Amino acid sequence: MRVAVVLAWPDSYLQRELVLPEGCTVADAIEAAALPGAELAAAVAVHGVLVRPQQVLLDGDRVELLRPLLADPKENRRRRARGGD
Repeated sequence: MRVAVVLAWPDSYLQRELVLPEGCTVADAIEAAALPGAELAAAVAVHGVLVRPQQVLLDGDRVELLRPLLADPKENRRRRARGGD
């Protein structure tokens, strides 16, 4: 089966197309892709939906390595509500 593993940071974009055996997991794909910086990913998604590393992949899936948030969304909303953009 064919899958893509993508890492998109503000300053770089890496994508690796892989051919893996049926039954491979998200963790298997990330390991096989061996993208530099993958260990910094805060979470993983498949087609934009958060998944666990043990999720089994399907042909054509796109594994997305997500970067950590730079700011806490709740704190940003509180600051805007107080008028302190």
